[in-house]
Amino acid sequence: MTKLKGILLTEGMHGMISQVEGLAKALDLEFIHEKIEVNHFWKLIPPTLTPIKNFVFKNNIHKDFNIVISCGRKSVIPSIYLKQKYKNKIMNIHIQDPKVSLSNFDYVVVPEHDQLKGKNVLTTKGAIHYLRNSELNENGNYLKPKIIKEKVVSFIVGGPNKYYDYKEKSLDEVFLKIKKNFINNNYQLIFIPSMRTPKNIIDKAKTFFDENQIIVTGVDKKAYLSSLKLADHIVVTCDSTSMISEAAITGKPIYVAQMPNIKSNYRFKRFFELFKSLNIIRDLENSLDKWNYEKLNETDKISIYIKEKLNNYDFS
Repeated sequence: MTKLKGILLTEGMHGMISQVEGLAKALDLEFIHEKIEVNHFWKLIPPTLTPIKNFVFKNNIHKDFNIVISCGRKSVIPSIYLKQKYKNKIMNIHIQDPKVSLSNFDYVVVPEHDQLKGKNVLTTKGAIHYLRNSELNENGNYLKPKIIKEKVVSFIVGGPNKYYDYKEKSLDEVFLKIKKNFINNNYQLIFIPSMRTPKNIIDKAKTFFDENQIIVTGVDKKAYLSSLKLADHIVVTCDSTSMISEAAITGKPIYVAQMPNIKSNYRFKRFFELFKSLNIIRDLENSLDKWNYEKLNETDKISIYIKEKLNNYDFS
């Protein structure tokens, strides 16, 4: 049977790419990525007030796909435009709350903490993503030659966003907790930055932690996967529900490094409450515990449901 073809629409950020690519792989699609670029004026206008026209975005997308998987605000209008243009010849799936009528999409995939309801809404515990345990196993040896201690803690760092601004004092407190809880208890640290991690934070890690710790200085997917495989404990900064969700595929204890919020973060709080109730995460404080939970794999759960629908979908 010929594979279905997909086109993935995002703004190019890691968390978005991880989600659309994860679903595309789970659906066994042949796919291409399309980074959406919105024309200048329309960048300032919310999707609810934006016309469903191709002059809104710069991309020139031609049909060679069966399924559109979009994620993020900028991809909302292109996804709806393609659905209106090709109608039932394509299926469009949007990940995250599109902030427009849900009827514009065949399916909308959102985390439970968004509290979005609708007959075509599929909910997940946390964010779906591209990670598979097979990938962790394949990349586990990437950083292993640098490991000199029996116990490893992976520290996965995001970056400032509209909810958290990473003040120096907050960073100092997090770094001190890492040192006290783990390094002083004979753990070796693997520091993993993301696309949003400013250079000054990476430089701070290099000077704050001693030379026996592994400080990855750039975005390195293999290092990221290897760190998850090698870790006994995982610490993730509070600004990325995507990276916390990705870490939850390991079944390993995850500490969340909380920082003061600069605006209302009720969606984050609901996410943290859910993951605490599932015994996946705890806040990084001044103690060290070991716990277990069932590995989280929401991507497969969603893909199984959509695959069943695809079996009865007429693309003609």
